[in-house]
Amino acid sequence: MKIRRAALAASLLSLVLTACGSGESGDSGPVKLTFQSLSDQPGAIEQTRKTVDEWNRTHPEAQVEIVPAGWDGVYDKLVTQFNAGSAPDIIHYEAAGIVPFAKDGYVADLTPYLPEAKRADVTKGVLDSVTVDGQLVGYPTEVQSYVVFANKTMLANAGVSLPTGPTMTWDQLREIAKATTKDGNFGLGWGLSSPTASFVAMAPGFGGKYFEGTGDAMKVSIGEGEMALPKLVSAMAYEDKSIMPVTLTQSGTKALAPFYGGQVAMTIQGSYQAANIAKDAPPGFDWVVLPPLAGPAGPAQASSAQTLSVNKDSAHVEQAAQFIDFFTSTENLAAINEADGLIPPTKSAREALAAKVGTKNGWDVILSSGEHLTSAPYVFADKYAQWKDTVATPAYQQFLAQKIDANGLAAQLRDGWQNISG
Repeated sequence: MKIRRAALAASLLSLVLTACGSGESGDSGPVKLTFQSLSDQPGAIEQTRKTVDEWNRTHPEAQVEIVPAGWDGVYDKLVTQFNAGSAPDIIHYEAAGIVPFAKDGYVADLTPYLPEAKRADVTKGVLDSVTVDGQLVGYPTEVQSYVVFANKTMLANAGVSLPTGPTMTWDQLREIAKATTKDGNFGLGWGLSSPTASFVAMAPGFGGKYFEGTGDAMKVSIGEGEMALPKLVSAMAYEDKSIMPVTLTQSGTKALAPFYGGQVAMTIQGSYQAANIAKDAPPGFDWVVLPPLAGPAGPAQASSAQTLSVNKDSAHVEQAAQFIDFFTSTENLAAINEADGLIPPTKSAREALAAKVGTKNGWDVILSSGEHLTSAPYVFADKYAQWKDTVATPAYQQFLAQKIDANGLAAQLRDGWQNISG
């Protein structure tokens, strides 16, 4: 009996050793890499598969397997995976989500594996958002901006000429919204049921940052620059009465319905909605993307890019980084962003995509907005997600419903951060 047990143990040990060596190159076969992808749009899923297939065809020594995963609950899933030592080799996520894992030492530094020219191709502010203590903890793949979609027919009927400059001021937007608010219709529909993301992203145009410092020392900053956009929205909604009231309580996607129905002349949406508008708008609907919005401090917007990172405990960090280098080539970045309706974070990929799509569906304006993306301080605020969900969003909702004034809003934002951060 003891002999059988010993033989069984030896057999199991042999299997374990074989399994441990199965990912090595050489006689034991190709390296096996797992790639946890969060792509959830059909076009992006297909393009991701094509890119991985091409890698596998041209790199027989290191084969990549896609592990599909959804965005919902991915942070908690990664926590479990990292703690259990079962995290994938290559991790698709976003800057705001991957930075905390990088600070805890779970993510590899990609700097030694990606050429300086490749890093320099990324818009500086976007690259800053994935740099922790001088280490590149993820390579950006896709970004979005907030842009204005307009019904050309409604603007023409109101005698409004389309803005033609490289940017458009918020004052121009406000005047167009007032001019097109008539006959029971409104100038603007803006889905602000969860307004924190858009307010924080667009604050740099007004000189706002929201957060200063790093890590546990991060402090919330609620001053004139941070309050400017919420105040402007309130003024447009209640003084000008140019924002369709119901949209203030809707999601961005739901706010598209009155846009399609000719009830609002303009809508502010994530740039990716261009693909949905092109697909879902009624026949004959004549629409355009207006120039990027610029505040007193310019057209800058903060962005948390989608990213690819490498598990620091992967047995094949170098090969995983090589795959990321391949996946984020100019050609591949242009293709995945076209499929997803998003903006490449590199200048070369934006130029390549612009050359392909031209002005179709507002791509020229959307791609130009990518040049103005800047660093997002909230990415480095450890408890930003908790503050966003439990403090900021409820406070903004109360403010937009006129249940609290601007001073009350500012106090809630500051005090809420203080309570959360201790």
